[in-house]
Amino acid sequence: MNIKRRLLITVMALSVFGAASGMAASADTIAIITPSHDNPFFKAEADGAQAKAKELGYDTMVLVHDDDANKQSQLIDTAVAAGVKAIILDNAGADASVAAVQKAKDAGIPSFLIDREITATGVAVSQIVSNNYQGAQLGAEEFVKLMGESGEYAELLGKESDTNAGIRSKGYHDVIDQYPDLKMVAQQTANWSQTEAYTVMESMLQANTGIKGVISGNDTMAMGAWAALEAAGRTDVIVVGFDGSNDVRDSILAGGIKATVLQPAYQQAQLAVTQADQYLKTGSTGLDEKQLMDCVLINGDNAAKLETFALSN
Repeated sequence: MNIKRRLLITVMALSVFGAASGMAASADTIAIITPSHDNPFFKAEADGAQAKAKELGYDTMVLVHDDDANKQSQLIDTAVAAGVKAIILDNAGADASVAAVQKAKDAGIPSFLIDREITATGVAVSQIVSNNYQGAQLGAEEFVKLMGESGEYAELLGKESDTNAGIRSKGYHDVIDQYPDLKMVAQQTANWSQTEAYTVMESMLQANTGIKGVISGNDTMAMGAWAALEAAGRTDVIVVGFDGSNDVRDSILAGGIKATVLQPAYQQAQLAVTQADQYLKTGSTGLDEKQLMDCVLINGDNAAKLETFALSN
């Protein structure tokens, strides 16, 4: 790493979490590293982890890797140099993140992964992820119902390096492909991005004027697709997302997007911090490394109960 870049990372770390001189963390600090907080899902993760850490008496370092594996590696270097006690991580790629998590482990710092798995076991202490396959099947079943079991549809895929993108797509198709009158006429990645999804949806509509539905790998892309559909005067198109964001909740309540699938980001992040605390105090979480949390279908029936990736009773 060149000197300028190292200085930039150090200055960023100091400004974000107010570490003491020399990058030393306080006696009990947990690093929380996620993709960009521009996505409300990842913001909810960071907020949930930070709130639980504070409740348990820890200070926090909150860092953003922007889905860049190189930047993630540098931020883990920063956390290691600061002497954090544990790392909560929503990683920047299933394969690309293994070395970074191993680096933390080799430095004696345990990692607790949320939302996305890595392609190795025994490196992180916990990998706590939503049951993406189960959730995708819920979303697909609702999509089939809304489509009346027939018609042309398009699929927006997530980032190819993200394991969840493939799992969700498989879950969707294991349900939808059972209905021969449902025909996929377009399928393209929008890399979890709202602006990219808008552009992709515009192109899909131009090439396939008969599209009746869109199933999306996440809510951010669903919002981009819906904006493009509105701009084209195609609010008749059925859109289903995945995540359970407040933006999609509001769209559902306003009669726009029809459904999404809630994965409990806030609760998941808090669970990771609880397990980190348990591990730091006892040397074990008492649980398996890989843990699945089931998802919940959100539609017009229960959308009003959804708030910040959590469903009230």
